[in-house]
Amino acid sequence: MTSYGAQSRLLLLCPGQGGQHATMFDLARSSPAGQDASALLTDLALTGLTLTGDTDIYANRTAQPLIVAATLSMWAAIREFAPTPALVAGYSIGELSAYGIADALQPETAVRLAAERAQLMDECALALPGQTLMAISGLALSRVASLLAEHAFYMSIENADDACIAGGPAASAAELEAAVHAAGGRSTRLPVEVASHTRYMQAAVAPFAAALQRTEFQTMSAPVLAGIAAITVNTKTQAVDQLSHQLAETIHWSACMDAAAEAGVTYALELGPGAALSRMLQSRHPHINTRSVADFRTLDGIRKWLERAAE
Repeated sequence: MTSYGAQSRLLLLCPGQGGQHATMFDLARSSPAGQDASALLTDLALTGLTLTGDTDIYANRTAQPLIVAATLSMWAAIREFAPTPALVAGYSIGELSAYGIADALQPETAVRLAAERAQLMDECALALPGQTLMAISGLALSRVASLLAEHAFYMSIENADDACIAGGPAASAAELEAAVHAAGGRSTRLPVEVASHTRYMQAAVAPFAAALQRTEFQTMSAPVLAGIAAITVNTKTQAVDQLSHQLAETIHWSACMDAAAEAGVTYALELGPGAALSRMLQSRHPHINTRSVADFRTLDGIRKWLERAAE
């Protein structure tokens, strides 16, 4: 990795579900390191399936390991010229990717854990069927919270002062949408059938903590920003606690963005797939120079931007 000026502080962002697409490995595969990582990690993520136009890349069991594989493949492709990050943050499943970026987990280990995480969450969804996630915006979170309580929904992720993801029973989703619209807000149902980061996932917490505890963690090259507490994590003990509990607890992503700004981050790169995190950070903290790899056609374009942003 390249060494840049001491005053430059890079934040790497690892996305969650929603931005995945069939060509999300293409840019990483344009380098030998990215090609090698992609071949290995994609095979692990698909567990015998083939990534084609017919593959349901939004199905939880496929999406989670694929997203981790795509993010870590991109990091493999740019790591030779990218500066050492001051901080790494991941959104939902992206928090697991973050530990791979920070060298706490081998990439293969992170993908396997993602598959196990998805399976545990799917088992929760089977035990309590009919779950859904909904994006809500345009209303203060205090107002949203009262509407969620009225319809047996829970706050899943706080994205901004007036934007969040909520999880709950699909049977109540239409009524909640109507209530949100009546109050002047907006809503969008997401293509996810598990109520992530709510008490619907409580049964997955202990077994995933056990899986993490059995896993070998290495010395971290950068701290990871934990989603549910917006604190920096440097040890395995902290990582096991935060990664397991985030399955069933609200992620405070807006607080994570604030914590990154308070840590003195000067520029940020989202590793993809997608660009949702870079857009949110740019909106909330416009002084942080923020881009996503999705903004670039070539790896050389990413390299040149990193050099300029570090000046």
